[in-house]
Amino acid sequence: MRVCYLIQTHKDPNQIHRLVHTIKKSSPDALIIISHDFTNCDLKQTLFEDLTNVKILASRGGRGNFAIVQSYLDAIAWLLESNHEFDWFINLSGQDYPIQPIAEIEAFLSSTNYDAFIHYFDVFSDESPWKKRAGYTRYCYKYRTLTSPLPDWQQDLLKPAKFLNYIQPFFRVNFAYGFTLGLRTRAPFTTEFGCYGGSFLSTLSRKCVEYIDNFVRTNSTVINHYKTVEIPDESLIQTILVNSQKFNLCNDCKRYFDFSQTHNGHPRTLGVDDFPRLKHSQAHFARKFDLNKDSKVLDLIDLALL
Repeated sequence: MRVCYLIQTHKDPNQIHRLVHTIKKSSPDALIIISHDFTNCDLKQTLFEDLTNVKILASRGGRGNFAIVQSYLDAIAWLLESNHEFDWFINLSGQDYPIQPIAEIEAFLSSTNYDAFIHYFDVFSDESPWKKRAGYTRYCYKYRTLTSPLPDWQQDLLKPAKFLNYIQPFFRVNFAYGFTLGLRTRAPFTTEFGCYGGSFLSTLSRKCVEYIDNFVRTNSTVINHYKTVEIPDESLIQTILVNSQKFNLCNDCKRYFDFSQTHNGHPRTLGVDDFPRLKHSQAHFARKFDLNKDSKVLDLIDLALL
């Protein structure tokens, strides 16, 4: 069995180097694709010259828009067009790290009856962890970015303007990813084709990956709609796979996050104090880590867990 790891990155080459070498140490045959945004940070292939099957693809990063999804889809297209053999596809960020031995993760995948490990829920249902109104705001409006991302203090000053979102249904304003203006549009969702949401990070079998690639090539209406919404990465893959009704999906992405005391969808940076919870987690990977803030937690993980 062979696993392909897609790592989407935009900074911290040393941390990327550590993650890649940790994976390859336990799984030398693994294929690793690094989809890197070179805008503000270089990443040299020579960092991985001692390893085989490590491919760097240039991409565009960004939050809240389709760029990260496009990079994901481009990596899948490259993987399939290159005729690489793989059985599972795991996407990570450069700030992720395994919290179980890679060999055990891959052994688990080799014996499971599931086709994917992916967090999902009906965005417009009463059981959605998001407020139903937030789901409609994200995925039923066509957005245009008017300014670049704003610092937190400017977002706080502009928060009163969000009152406009609650008194009329025609447009939405948001400041989390820059100043964006959304106009109500006709969405492709129906009772037969629902809108699903969840974490962008998942573990997919090859047949799920092939299905996604084929769907993207043959359903331009859905893809073009997602290119205009906010935070498409937290919905598109779920919407494609759940609506297909073809796969045995485990509603668990096997990731550890901590969103306590955070805002705008950023998980808290993990440190040594989080290690006891990581140690007892059943997740395969955790995020996010920052070598510049706390490298000791990764040392602990290497020593005690990996």
